[in-house]
Amino acid sequence: MAYQQIKFKINEGIAVITLNRPEALNTFTGIMGEEWSDAYARCDRDDDVKVIVVTGMGKAFCAGADMSAGASTFDKQEGVSFTSSPILPAWQVRKPVIGALNGHAVGVGFGLALQCDFRIVAKEAKYGLLQVRRGMLADACSHWLLPRMVGLEKALDLLLTGRRMLGEEVYQMGLASRCVQADEVLPAAMAMAQDMVTNCSPLVMGLAKKLVWDGASMSIEQMQEEETRYMHYTLGKPDAIEGGLSYAERRTPRWSSAISKDWPSGDEE
Repeated sequence: MAYQQIKFKINEGIAVITLNRPEALNTFTGIMGEEWSDAYARCDRDDDVKVIVVTGMGKAFCAGADMSAGASTFDKQEGVSFTSSPILPAWQVRKPVIGALNGHAVGVGFGLALQCDFRIVAKEAKYGLLQVRRGMLADACSHWLLPRMVGLEKALDLLLTGRRMLGEEVYQMGLASRCVQADEVLPAAMAMAQDMVTNCSPLVMGLAKKLVWDGASMSIEQMQEEETRYMHYTLGKPDAIEGGLSYAERRTPRWSSAISKDWPSGDEE
């Protein structure tokens, strides 16, 4: 796919997806959604990609839906293809996804950021799920994600009021791993991604991510069973051997696992 509304590059194991409508504050469109989904799927397949960073061009991450259509922006949608999650959910990608929220992220922009595994936010930017103030429900599975991330009352606070928050409150609420100045967001995300590429097994990161996201629908007994199964699967694998050897030799590990060839059979997304 030739991308029009995003930019995509891979360098040293890190894929960077950049929302690229800066003149419109990277407001979300159908084309952007198709391209974003394609980029996620591409990253999932490509063993050169170990970690993914998603950010925005210009002053915003994604300032909600493109509302240039005015009154018809939220027209009734017909057909079975319509879904509240307008892109391939980040939790279905078997690589860590870091949201580098360099600027404002509201509405669907914030909802899609919540699907990432990590978020780094800008102190001076505004964030929130404003849809209730537009006569719409929040999307991107926000009603499932938020109660699990911050608890019921805080989730209701955000979903029922549609209020905006600055980055510091997002961080204090537990919805971001770091809060820095806007111009430090992407460098912080890249440093985090590079550390993971260097020091963490690609296969183990993927399996750990799957366990965490799948765990929301598991009992503790089911989790113990799955965790044990994956532990047996990884024991004795080249990365497990390399992890111990590199530690003993006090050197950087040389990981050889790849999601495409080493993922447990039958566990494909």
